[in-house]
Amino acid sequence: MEFVQYIIIIVLAILIALAVSKAISKDAKIEVNKLVEYLGGKDNIVNYEVNKSRFVVTLKDITKVNKESIQKMGAQGMVEIDNQLKIILGNDAQALKKQIDALK
Repeated sequence: MEFVQYIIIIVLAILIALAVSKAISKDAKIEVNKLVEYLGGKDNIVNYEVNKSRFVVTLKDITKVNKESIQKMGAQGMVEIDNQLKIILGNDAQALKKQIDALK
């Protein structure tokens, strides 16, 4: 009888873990969509890359960027050079690139 209870507990733990993982992935996609919007839309993005903790994006028109909203999303800092914006995101930079790649 105890064996069956352990099996049920393990199955429930796995189902909960899968539900949490799916919810986190959905939230990440929402955040990516917001970031693209704050960068002036996908048509404004010429190129992007990740360099360690930095998300580097080249833009057509940097004046379309909503820097305040990007800061509120958790950016640790930003550096603007000509039409390029370097957003310091920490460990989230690599995950963000994967999410944006998935949008293409």
